[in-house]
Parts: sequence; structure tokens; C-alpha cells
Amino acid sequence: MMAKPRLVVFDLDLTLWPFWVDTHVDPPFTKDRTGKVVDSVGRKIKLYPDVVEVLQTLKRDNIQMAAASRTGEVAGANQLLSLFNLDAYFIQKEIYPGSKVTHFGRLKQQTGFQYSEMIFFDDERRNIVDVGKLGVLCIHVPDGMTMNLLKEGLERFADSKNARS
Repeated sequence: MMAKPRLVVFDLDLTLWPFWVDTHVDPPFTKDRTGKVVDSVGRKIKLYPDVVEVLQTLKRDNIQMAAASRTGEVAGANQLLSLFNLDAYFIQKEIYPGSKVTHFGRLKQQTGFQYSEMIFFDDERRNIVDVGKLGVLCIHVPDGMTMNLLKEGLERFADSKNARS
């Protein structure tokens, strides 16, 4: 039986969606008459193609999820999570400016999960380095979240647990 993480944490900007919510799009966001998410100037907003499948896979496998973002556009990020129906996947959201170390401290405190029981996906190397020092398995996301990255993360997690036992 493959060891599984208790919590998988995702950054938002350039990880779940292909833009920075505070600079590349114009909040507030809404759904147009066809049900597509758009910003205030009518630009269509999309997730990376594999995101919903990634979240559904983790949910099916009973692995809990959280979001951690350093954006200053807190309301816009939360609005997008709601409009894309992603809120249902996350047991906790840490969305505010500051260090990801702070985000993870709160995730650990609120969930009771140890850092060694978590995987973190983020596009920014500095966050990978900072959070990795806590003992969280961190996976760099260079071009958006994919099923292949999820599989890599889960395999690396299982391998690290097997190596320790």
C-alpha cells in the first residue's frame, strides 16, 4: 500500500490558474450568460486544464487539500475559487500577503497535520525553498498544475515514507 499525504496544499497564481490575480486580470469576477468566468472587462478566466481532475483525484483518494497564496488580491482570489467551485475541495485557505512559512504554520496549527504529512505545489522556487526547510515535500510547478505533477508528488511522498520505514 502506497503511503499518502494527509494534506496537499496548492498555491493559486501560476499554479491553479495561468495568471497573477493581482496584476494580470481585473477583479471583480463574475459568470457571463454562458456560465464562463470573466473579469470586470469581460476577459475569460480559465484554470489550467488538469486542475479539476487533480482535485477530483485527491478527493476520491480521501486526501485533504488546502490553498496557500501570498496574493494581495485576497477578495479576487477567493471570488475565483468560489466561481470555479473549488471551495468545496479545500479544508482551509491561507490567502494573504506574507511568507508561505506563516501560511504553513497556520495550516499545521489548524489541521493538526505535521509538515512531514504534507505536499506543496507552487510555481515560485523561493516558496519551494522556504517551505521545504519546514520538512514539507515541495513540488515545483513550472507550467501549471498537471496530473503528471500530481503523480510525481504522490510517488515522491510514498518513496520518502518507504525509505524511512
